[in-house]
Amino acid sequence: MAALHTEALLLRSADFGESDRMLHLLTPATGRLTAVAKGARRSVKRFGGNLDFFNHLRVQLDRRRPGAPARLDHARLLRAFHGLRGNARRFGLSCYLLELLDRLAPEGGAAADCAGLFAFAIGALERVNADPPDLRLRVLLELRSLDRLGLRPELARCVRCGGGVEQRPEGVLFHIAEGGPLCFRCAARPAEGGAARPAGGGLRVQLGTLRALQASLGFRLDRLGRIGLGPAALREAAELLHRFLRFHIGVELKSERVLAQLAPSAPLAAQLAPRGARGGGPRRGVAPVAGAARRG
Repeated sequence: MAALHTEALLLRSADFGESDRMLHLLTPATGRLTAVAKGARRSVKRFGGNLDFFNHLRVQLDRRRPGAPARLDHARLLRAFHGLRGNARRFGLSCYLLELLDRLAPEGGAAADCAGLFAFAIGALERVNADPPDLRLRVLLELRSLDRLGLRPELARCVRCGGGVEQRPEGVLFHIAEGGPLCFRCAARPAEGGAARPAGGGLRVQLGTLRALQASLGFRLDRLGRIGLGPAALREAAELLHRFLRFHIGVELKSERVLAQLAPSAPLAAQLAPRGARGGGPRRGVAPVAGAARRG
């Protein structure tokens, strides 16, 4: 394929050479794609100022060199989410979501998966532009991001045996490293191969919290406001996703600390501020999530 005409969303931009910019784009045709915008820093007229974050674009790319970054030949603005730049919390949450997608989105993939991921990204920006950018919205969009990427945690069944999970007075043990909850029997015995029971890798949550997160995946993005999460459930859900992402990504996202400082609830934001990799320690790239629920 030499020329590619497609929609795109800018995920990342960096100076390259004396006058160019290296871009990471998300497109419905290819997933994440790296492209060079020749002369973008030397002349504003080259792309008309369209290469800005949160801009929904129509682009023309030259991909005639296999294995090399594509060349961006043209970019036309379809939609600018101006409201995301006018509010610090909306801006912070939007930057966080773009960085999360840039870190996790694959290059290439099945056409339906790429198209679905792109539609989610645009829909997520629309929600941040329209809804209160609070911790609840962040949690729901984090989970939906993982779902679209095929990396979401298991929420309904035991991640080891596939059996049901029952509520107990002390709560349900969610195994961060294995990517899901453990039933009472599996939580009481080592995993296969003699692995010890989880210590720092386990988190106690209420079954209702897991059920609420599971149910949220069935809602359209424009109906997320209808999902009820009480203060305790929201705290558990936020901690679960924070630790899950930190363990399986293995790095701190640059926008994460800024987002925590901008969160409307200062005490909770402080709890969720980056505090070093836990469980698995820093790892480059994305490790496969054992037992994580993957989209078919």
